[in-house]
Amino acid sequence: MTVVVHHNPDCGTSRNVLAIIEASGDVPVVIDYLKTGWTRPQLLALFAAANLTPRTALRTTKSPAEELGLLDPSVDDETMLTAMLEHPVLVNRPIVCSPKGVRLCRPSETVLDLLDRLPSGPMVKEDGTPLIDTEGNRVG
Repeated sequence: MTVVVHHNPDCGTSRNVLAIIEASGDVPVVIDYLKTGWTRPQLLALFAAANLTPRTALRTTKSPAEELGLLDPSVDDETMLTAMLEHPVLVNRPIVCSPKGVRLCRPSETVLDLLDRLPSGPMVKEDGTPLIDTEGNRVG
């Protein structure tokens, strides 16, 4: 199975996760979900595999979540899921699928658990925090 990244190219974390995967030697399938959108079965399967709910996968910043009223704790999962299908940006990213599992890779170092090989170092997070040292060892 190939590594698949549900990617937002405008997101620093998503770009960093993609760079980490590529630096590990994998050639991922990159899905720009803002262009392709989501299907209901796809989201349900990703959420189940990653142990997420629509609420835990909801992107609350730089999205229409607040204006759509989705931050109210009384909003149910079905309403959120419907909104995510209409507004793909509401799904937090990146979601990575690999033979080792499916995860919402926030923070970006979460992706390291899904890779067969660590990238050679050094590598840093989008905020400059070290991830991989010069010897290729995971930091932290």
